[in-house]
Amino acid sequence: MNGADVDTGGGVGGTGVAVIADDHDRGGSPGRGPGRGRHGAGGRGRLMAGLRRRLVKRRIRIRRTRGRRLRRALVVLLALLANLVGAAVVAYHLTKIPEPHPETAMQSTVFVDDHGDYLGRRGPVDRQEIPLSQVPRHVQEAVIAAENRSFRTDTGISPRAIARAAWATVSGGDRQGGSTITQQYVKNALLSPEQTLSRKAREALISIKLDRTRSKDEILQGYLNTVYFGRGAAGIQSAARNYFGVDAKDLTVSQGAALASVINIPSYYEKAGSDPKVTAKLVDRWEWVLDAMAHSGAITSAQRAGARFPAFRFYPPGDTDGQRQYLIDAAASEAADRLGITEDQLARGGYTVRTTFDLTAQDATAELAADGTEKKTGKKTAEEKAADAKAGGKKRAEVKTSGDVRVHTAVVALVPGDGAVRVLYGGADYASQPFNDARDGAVEAGTALQPFSGMKLLAPLTDLTRTAAPTPLRLASAYATAAAHGVYATPYTVAKITRAGRTLYEAHPRTRTAMTRADAGMVAKLLYGRLDAAPATRTGAAGLRTLWQTTYDEHLTLTVALFAEHPAKGKKAALPAPLPYTAGSRSLSVSEGVWSKIVGTAEGHDPAAEPNPGLPTGQTKPILATR
Repeated sequence: MNGADVDTGGGVGGTGVAVIADDHDRGGSPGRGPGRGRHGAGGRGRLMAGLRRRLVKRRIRIRRTRGRRLRRALVVLLALLANLVGAAVVAYHLTKIPEPHPETAMQSTVFVDDHGDYLGRRGPVDRQEIPLSQVPRHVQEAVIAAENRSFRTDTGISPRAIARAAWATVSGGDRQGGSTITQQYVKNALLSPEQTLSRKAREALISIKLDRTRSKDEILQGYLNTVYFGRGAAGIQSAARNYFGVDAKDLTVSQGAALASVINIPSYYEKAGSDPKVTAKLVDRWEWVLDAMAHSGAITSAQRAGARFPAFRFYPPGDTDGQRQYLIDAAASEAADRLGITEDQLARGGYTVRTTFDLTAQDATAELAADGTEKKTGKKTAEEKAADAKAGGKKRAEVKTSGDVRVHTAVVALVPGDGAVRVLYGGADYASQPFNDARDGAVEAGTALQPFSGMKLLAPLTDLTRTAAPTPLRLASAYATAAAHGVYATPYTVAKITRAGRTLYEAHPRTRTAMTRADAGMVAKLLYGRLDAAPATRTGAAGLRTLWQTTYDEHLTLTVALFAEHPAKGKKAALPAPLPYTAGSRSLSVSEGVWSKIVGTAEGHDPAAEPNPGLPTGQTKPILATR
């Protein structure tokens, strides 16, 4: 190597030396490529610096365009909101308030006795519609306190409840309630019950529209007439009867609060009164409702302090067939005829039929008739022989029966000169024998019609003495005619028919002369023995097959008819049978017991104390004439 190469650095070799020197000046190492390491570090620095510059520029750009972008988002949001509001307005105007469901519009017809005591009902739904004026204010306020305390001031919906229900539907959570009374009424009476967002939205729209187009009282009335209270009762009127045996207008503060408390979980609370656990839980809710009523001023502090949890009727109820269905059959047929409609239309019409029956006397009749024992063989006691002899059955007292014998007892009690039927006992059990022996049964008369022989009878008794087997109702009507001095009164079982507080029919006695006053006196003489004796009794029979006993005075005619049969077995039809030797004592027991129950002789009541100008001269007022 010469000095020129080093000094001048010329040529290829010199250039290489210079490069090597430069590398060494930078602290590089030829073997490890240090130059590449230094250039790599610098590249990373420049990269980071570039990233920082870009971030700064982006921040600046974002700050410069933030207002514009916010304005754009706001415009989009407002447009979306406007579309939603517009869609809601259009949907609101297009939404029509539907008619109530057919089953919601259905009502049952309720039957009560002459005193207003509940007899039974007919119809597919236990519901009766009543005006809000017949629901006490404290009952209305109890329902509001229990179900929707803002009802008087809200718009028909609760946005919070709607959101809660919607979220539960979307998330699959527990089912949420309809919240407001208006929404509950719309859901239960106007819409289907499925839990979907579309139905919930429609429910809200209808609720708002309902609240804007109808008064709060109209909405509350619809709700109270359709909401379910348990025990099969839809509406406040049926609930009042099913839980407490009263009309809605007669509910007390405590009873009203109890019914309002039931609405929350009716299928559970309906057992209150028979299940101690359910009763205890309902008492807690009842107290909560009463506290809210006191706080709002719906009841006074004295009323709150004096409130006691009411006694519920036992649930589930017992068999409702038995005797009452005989009465309802007769009254339903007559009521439909008076209104000019079918019995099916009557059952669905929401009527209240006030009958002429006396439930106390009817129940007593059923008990007395059931007390009769049937002995197939054996000797009678001295008391039984004496009773049979008193009933005119000396020969019958010696009769014995063998084999199974079913004794039929039919009892009719009606008011002479008026025709109101007080008792209509047609059989022991409607479920096993729906045929009414008292109204429709043909019972062999025998000597029971002898007092009318030879008389000139006018319609409708013209062919009475030629009738071999009259119904107990017809025979009782004939003796009632004699008791009313010859005035025949058409028997009737319906005194009044109302619906929604409006009277549609009211009975008036339909009378006509069917025998002369002299002939009526002859019947009385035959029965009384002396004209001033009362009451008169006539015992008749058709051999050993039937036994009749009729007792009457100017206020009541009571007929008891007995006949017996061997029940049908397999293909073998039922056959007549001799009455058992207890028939005489049974007839007398039923007759005396029912007479005392109705007329009140057991309490020393004098039914002849009041005059009755509507009856023939000398006749006093029937003590149970239609009120």
